[in-house]
Amino acid sequence: MPGISISAVVGLAALFLSNHYGAPAMLFALLLGIAMSFIYEDPKCKVGIEFTACHILRIGVALLGLRIAFGDLAAMGWKTGMLLVFAIGSTILVGILVAKAFGLKKRFGLLTGGSVGICGASAAMAISAVLPQTKENDRDTLLTIVGVTSLSTIAMVVYPIAATYLQLDDTQTSLFLGATIHDVAQVVGAGYSVSEQTGDLATLTKLVRVAFLMPVVMCILLVLRLNFDSTENAKPPGIPAFLIAFAALMTLNSLVDLPQVVTESATDVSRFALVISIAAIGMKSNLSKMLIVGIKPILLLVIETLWIAGLVLICLPYL
Repeated sequence: MPGISISAVVGLAALFLSNHYGAPAMLFALLLGIAMSFIYEDPKCKVGIEFTACHILRIGVALLGLRIAFGDLAAMGWKTGMLLVFAIGSTILVGILVAKAFGLKKRFGLLTGGSVGICGASAAMAISAVLPQTKENDRDTLLTIVGVTSLSTIAMVVYPIAATYLQLDDTQTSLFLGATIHDVAQVVGAGYSVSEQTGDLATLTKLVRVAFLMPVVMCILLVLRLNFDSTENAKPPGIPAFLIAFAALMTLNSLVDLPQVVTESATDVSRFALVISIAAIGMKSNLSKMLIVGIKPILLLVIETLWIAGLVLICLPYL
């Protein structure tokens, strides 16, 4: 309980700062967690922090399933759906190839590419949860969350301006914002800063990207079983329970017209679970180990971000 309680307090502080200063709650949670990393050395807190970083994280990811319904996928149309599939898949592939070219592990390129392609920090944590747990895993996850959240915040400001400069219409602007900005909160901020209609369609587009989280993670598990990275002796995990829960909740939301209070409550619980789990991951971090990796991980994230944005812009006229 001490470790869980401290993580929850840090999460509440991050949400307070986010509500009052407009920056992403997950970034605040991560930074506050890193600042309090000395607490992780206390044996009384260590177990609870570990539990929060692992199990509460998975609960938060599983509850994301209630935000999506199969009808959302059909509403987008097949052309937009195919674009999103290609954008996500190619971004992950670019991440793996560029990571290899930079001398980084392919696994890190997979983590960053999935994070940029799907839903930012949430995807990073979900993918990290199913990767073989090595000693570099927490460090790589932290780097990815910091980078993708920072880039997503920059995109929230820059992309609406770019859409106006490129003379995109309302529909094209919505698709561009929803298909390229990493985190859901930043998509909402960017979309509604243009117009209410743009915000609605951009958010829907983003939620369709979130729906690809489960298939992508399942594919990662399959690839791991086929010995994707033979340099590691870590045993590939089986199908985790939180992915099954994600699929079950998504199916339930598709088949049953759930009350709005239920879906909104699940969204709030999911968000809080993810925020406090990121705070716990921050507490587990060692900042000195993060600093030794250099500029290459940030360049990798920037390249992936530019790739998905450029690809969507090129394809928009054909939708």
